[in-house]
Amino acid sequence: MTAGPIFHRSRTPLSTWFAAAWFVTSQKNGVSARGLQQALGFRSYETAWAWLHKLRRAMVRPDRDRLHGVVELDETFLGGVSPGHFGAGTDKVPIQVAVERVGARRLGRVRFAVASRPGTLELVEFACDTVEPGSVIRTDGARMLRRLADRGYTHEYSTVYNSPDKAEELPGVHRVASLLKRWIAGTLHYSVSDQHLAYYLDEYAFRCNRRASSARGMLFYRLLQQAVATDPHPLHELIGG
Repeated sequence: MTAGPIFHRSRTPLSTWFAAAWFVTSQKNGVSARGLQQALGFRSYETAWAWLHKLRRAMVRPDRDRLHGVVELDETFLGGVSPGHFGAGTDKVPIQVAVERVGARRLGRVRFAVASRPGTLELVEFACDTVEPGSVIRTDGARMLRRLADRGYTHEYSTVYNSPDKAEELPGVHRVASLLKRWIAGTLHYSVSDQHLAYYLDEYAFRCNRRASSARGMLFYRLLQQAVATDPHPLHELIGG
């Protein structure tokens, strides 16, 4: 039976869907659409691309728990090179990042979101959506973020722009952002459109939040479990009309 979930009206046997889910989750860094096409013998690149995007729609539960404890919050930027420009002065896409800290060295779960513009109150709203009230949120001290104290959080900040080593001020965010960019370059070969960027971030969060799992089969099980509760998302919807 393939009615309802992402397999809805698929003419391909479920065994092939399972193979695709296994191939996506068993690879530490995932797989590109070209890699999936070659692995499963699809005739068209478009089929592999669509399948990956259907699976990405199943990677994040809308009712997932919020981060808690100590959480680092900041923005990073994805895109091409902007010579002579840095941070919010570039034409890159601003990405909001929240990272749990577990002890002095370990990182916990992560959350991402695409912002419409850098340096706005969207980052405060992102924090409220993704972090449990009562948590400690560490930031770079931007004035707008000081509103977090009025939203039920303990706000700790340092003036990152005056720091001789900016990466040391929010090390969790900087490490996660660096690994995200490495994944986009190494696995996806920069083939990420702005239109679908949020779903690539979902995949990276799904993978990153389960990085400590010793059994790849658990990722496969979790993806299938969420896939049967996800809408089918036909091709015309995936490509935007």
